[in-house]
Amino acid sequence: MSTTEYTKVYNGNFILITRIKTELEHAGIIPIIKDEGESQRLAGYGSMNQGFQEVFVHNDELDKATEIVNRVKAEMEATE
Repeated sequence: MSTTEYTKVYNGNFILITRIKTELEHAGIIPIIKDEGESQRLAGYGSMNQGFQEVFVHNDELDKATEIVNRVKAEMEATE
């Protein structure tokens, strides 16, 4: 059993994260964006993963969020 109410649905560079965040918000889902590199920078440490972020959503919205993330990923892959 999970001890957290949030699940990671995507990780990647900040450009893709911004697109996914926008799509989730349009669907009424408020994501949490975790940026370890920025946290390390603000604390005065160096970071090798600058620009790498993670998107978390509440477990109640997981199914809907996963569909949106998969759609956005498919759209991005189709344009490459």
